[in-house]
Amino acid sequence: MEHTEKNHLHIAMFPWLAYGHLMPFLEVSKFLAQQGHRISFISTPKNLHRLPTSSLSSLIKLIELPMPAVDGLPQSAESTADIPINKVPYLKKAYDKLELPLTHCLEHSDVDWIVHDFASHWLPRVATRLGINSVYFTIVNATSMAFFGPPSELLAGQRQRPEDFTVVPEWIDFPDFNVAFKLHEMVSHWDSMDDEVSDFRRLAGVIQGCDFVATRTCPEFDGDSLSLLPILYGKPVVPVGMLPPFLQEDQSEDDTWLVLREWLDKRREKSVVYIALGTEVTLSQEAMHELARGIEKSGLCFIWVLGNRQVAQGPDIIPVGFETRVRDRGLVWRGWAPQLRVLGHSSIGGFLTHCGWSSVIEALGFGRVLILFSGASSDQGLITRLMHNKRVGLEIPRDDRDGSFSSEAVAESIRQVMVDREGEPLRANAWAMKEVFGNLDLNNRYLDEFTQFLETWPTSMS
Repeated sequence: MEHTEKNHLHIAMFPWLAYGHLMPFLEVSKFLAQQGHRISFISTPKNLHRLPTSSLSSLIKLIELPMPAVDGLPQSAESTADIPINKVPYLKKAYDKLELPLTHCLEHSDVDWIVHDFASHWLPRVATRLGINSVYFTIVNATSMAFFGPPSELLAGQRQRPEDFTVVPEWIDFPDFNVAFKLHEMVSHWDSMDDEVSDFRRLAGVIQGCDFVATRTCPEFDGDSLSLLPILYGKPVVPVGMLPPFLQEDQSEDDTWLVLREWLDKRREKSVVYIALGTEVTLSQEAMHELARGIEKSGLCFIWVLGNRQVAQGPDIIPVGFETRVRDRGLVWRGWAPQLRVLGHSSIGGFLTHCGWSSVIEALGFGRVLILFSGASSDQGLITRLMHNKRVGLEIPRDDRDGSFSSEAVAESIRQVMVDREGEPLRANAWAMKEVFGNLDLNNRYLDEFTQFLETWPTSMS
């Protein structure tokens, strides 16, 4: 294909149908557009409408593909946020049905590259046939990717049961490395897999078929795993940095933030625990009550954000009388909250998190120490162990088999991380991580290198 002046490219982006995937793909798109490349950002209508598009470059074009109907998937569902975890396999079946309309879209375009996600195992084959280069962009870190191993292991390896993922794999021999899943986390993940095409087969397909792999991390944090991945995959693996979000000074302040800021302004520096378990984590009422009792027993100030999915479980999801008893030091907020603004406030000292990679990046970008409570979805268990091992946080002890925990363990973990003397090294380590996770110049350098990879890679031949 012939490119315009300065080798400007036409790059298609095709993320998985989850907000936590769409946003990193959009951040990479924005950077590529700043370098003069044209972007076709392809997804279903509802997902595109969810994106913050007010300040997008004119070089980014949003392309809608109608959501295919699949028996078992609610008619209005277009993302993981719309369904419980046991319905995710139907979403993957619908995603696979996008192969034909996406192929038609690509056939009638001048796309040079397609940047895709883990679920579209069929896409590298389509791209190769059409003479389009492809890169698999994994929104997780290199350590999580290394844990899952090479394509040969993913397709026909020794790990066939959830129990097999609770030990460190043989190809990882880093010193003092004990990052693995707990059994309850893998059992939960099993529920989200399509019986016909497992996540392992999907992952193997995109790794084998793409030209190279890009991952949301950097060598300053993830060096050992970044060195291992090209050996496991037999192809280049390029870090794009952490894609840290940043607060725009001129950004308008909505009413939600004004209320939260007023409450935070009255608290001492680093005295408040921010608690948020993401938009898609669902705990039982029993677990939510135990968590609430632990938060109360800690005796510390806190803001607890209940996402829409948790609010939808009903008013009894929080123990009766809890908010009254803690009203002098705690605030329970229902619905969406501006997490980045909250984490950036000086009164926030720590973050009790479900360990989604984006949330961890946001917190460490401000140097906030972590209280680790795995959401038991995707690689959140691996991130929990990794952050615990890196000593930037402390994992709340839980039963390996069923994920249960005690309010005493919650309270002790919060206090140790936030105020106890033995937590001082954790707080210092997390604060130091600002220089990696919050360093825009450092992270943009990796995006620059990723862009150069795209610009200098040989043109694919169909």
